[in-house]
Amino acid sequence: MAAELSFAPLLSTCTQHRRLLQSRRSTLFHCPTLPLPLSPSLSTSSSSSSSTPTTRGKVLCQTAGTHLFDAKCAAEAGQNRLLKVPISHIRNFCIIAHIDHGKSTLADKLLQMTGTVQTREMKDQFLDNMDLERERGITIKLQAARMRYMYKNEAYCLNLIDTPGHVDFSYEVSRSLAACEGALLVVDASQGVEAQTLANVYLALENNLEIIPVLNKIDLPGADPLRVTQEIEEIVGLDCSNAIQCSAKEGIGITEILNAIVERVPSPRNTADRPLRALIFDSYYDSYRGVIVYFRVVDGRIKKGDRVYFMASGKDYFADEVGVLSPNQLEVEELYAGEVGYLSASIRSVADARVGDTITHFSRKAEDSLPGYEEVTPMVFCGLFPVDADQFPELRDALEKLQLNDAALKFEPETSSAMGFGFRCGFLGLLHMEIVQERLEREYNLSLITTAPSVVYRVNCVNGETVECSNPSLLPEPGKRRSIEEPFVKIEMLTPKEYIGPLMELAQERRGEFQEMKFITEIRASITYALPLAEMVGDFFDQLKSRSKGYASMEYSFTGYRESELIKLDIQINGDRVEPLATIVHNNKAYSVGRALTQKLKELIPRQMFKVPIQACIGSKVIASETISAIRKDVLAKCYGGDITRKKKLLRKQAEGKKRMKAIGRVDVPQEAFMAVLKLEKEVL
Repeated sequence: MAAELSFAPLLSTCTQHRRLLQSRRSTLFHCPTLPLPLSPSLSTSSSSSSSTPTTRGKVLCQTAGTHLFDAKCAAEAGQNRLLKVPISHIRNFCIIAHIDHGKSTLADKLLQMTGTVQTREMKDQFLDNMDLERERGITIKLQAARMRYMYKNEAYCLNLIDTPGHVDFSYEVSRSLAACEGALLVVDASQGVEAQTLANVYLALENNLEIIPVLNKIDLPGADPLRVTQEIEEIVGLDCSNAIQCSAKEGIGITEILNAIVERVPSPRNTADRPLRALIFDSYYDSYRGVIVYFRVVDGRIKKGDRVYFMASGKDYFADEVGVLSPNQLEVEELYAGEVGYLSASIRSVADARVGDTITHFSRKAEDSLPGYEEVTPMVFCGLFPVDADQFPELRDALEKLQLNDAALKFEPETSSAMGFGFRCGFLGLLHMEIVQERLEREYNLSLITTAPSVVYRVNCVNGETVECSNPSLLPEPGKRRSIEEPFVKIEMLTPKEYIGPLMELAQERRGEFQEMKFITEIRASITYALPLAEMVGDFFDQLKSRSKGYASMEYSFTGYRESELIKLDIQINGDRVEPLATIVHNNKAYSVGRALTQKLKELIPRQMFKVPIQACIGSKVIASETISAIRKDVLAKCYGGDITRKKKLLRKQAEGKKRMKAIGRVDVPQEAFMAVLKLEKEVL
């Protein structure tokens, strides 16, 4: 009884505190003086540079209140996202932006606001399901998600595709755009228009998409939405009178974005009665279920159990499982025109279902296949070799499966006298190369050696033939070639005006040709150069960020081939050419590269019983040389006196022995030396 009496005051106190908290919450979130949800005009005035801290506090307070109100409805709608809606109520859209402008954060908030992902399951970068993406904070793979949204008491199906922002993954962006009717163009309200913003807008315009401008991060102290709006109108040419201002992190303006998607993005065409045509825009390999394809139904319907036919490969399978991505795979009975989903049909061969292929019914084939995608052209090449030669079959299988998930990857077998069997791989850029190597090592447990990145050269031979060469060892002999052409790119750098000088100096050092400079605003300039691609595959991007303190951005596009003064630089060790160490360099850089390579090899190759010369050669001309001195035995140690002729005889006998050893001796370059020289080549080139 005493215990009960002692706890009674405590229980009553807890009850009073709980009631007090509830009353405070209701006062905070249901304050009658707070305005209704922000209209675009109100958000513009409240987020401009003249906004006061009090106004911003009201905006955040009001947003929290609407969140509580919307969360309940959104959660109920999100649970019913598998329910069918009319084709006129389907909206397919993607999010495009420059890297680090808040695409993934906005996608997270859209999933949360529509109830697609519950709050307890939510985490940052929800759609980025690779550890590599989370560690680097970038999006590498496009991801699809189906959402259900209630607008004016009517249900709408929103199919979202989140895309990467880096220029090396632009092929992912182009594939996702082909599966959509609209795009959210996200621009950071503090940084403004960047290089990749322009590139993505042009891709969207080529696909005739409805573009909705969104100014993100308006809650930052340095945000200037008015300036950024003017930038978009002047540089991009989009009408920003109805641009949406939002903060994905704080949840401001998310409802306006969802409403704009419903109102402004057109619905797909109603072609459900036509023969089935579905476009594969992505795929991956599952160890248990085989190849899983992601597709957009353009015409017709597809049901579970249907016999489907892949028009490019000519293979047919039974659809074991058909479903939607929301964002996890959820099985459904049927998908019709306009919807986005996945298909599992126990496809074991990775070549049977390629990205860009058209799926149709086996019994009722479509007359024409869909246009698919433009074949991507690799820009950067390097050799991939397994450290353990026994892992070569595993490397081939891993590359085939990875190519299914990354359609921009190209590879072909290659043999090296130093590193054995491997593959010559083509990539869209240096970051793409780095990501592929890391994915092979992580996902497939391989240990790899990567050669220095190179580009494809065109060799015009004396007999009139043109040979494409990505490996220096395949270059024709000097007497057989007339000229060598190298690829050039048009590079556009957007930078604050303070860093124009350092960036122009960087481009001039890399053999760049100045083309144009214009001020897009009072404080930002655009500099355009024509640059050899070989000069850009090194540390150009790192130097650009370093010299501009991280403020500059760049975007490049391939323009064509030009004739240049290029030569093949060979490395000779003890008179024998070592083909894996050969490089193609510009004539002006040949001496510095040759000197650096010979000096590094002198440090790495162990001393022999004879003198070993290391030479960098252009044809038969030696331009740099180092010598590794021989290990000598002191043959005069036993001569404690006597005539000098005795000593000369012993030295002459030793020299003759060294000469015979050099004639028949062979220098083995250790694997560590190759690795170090390859690393040095990456730095020097």
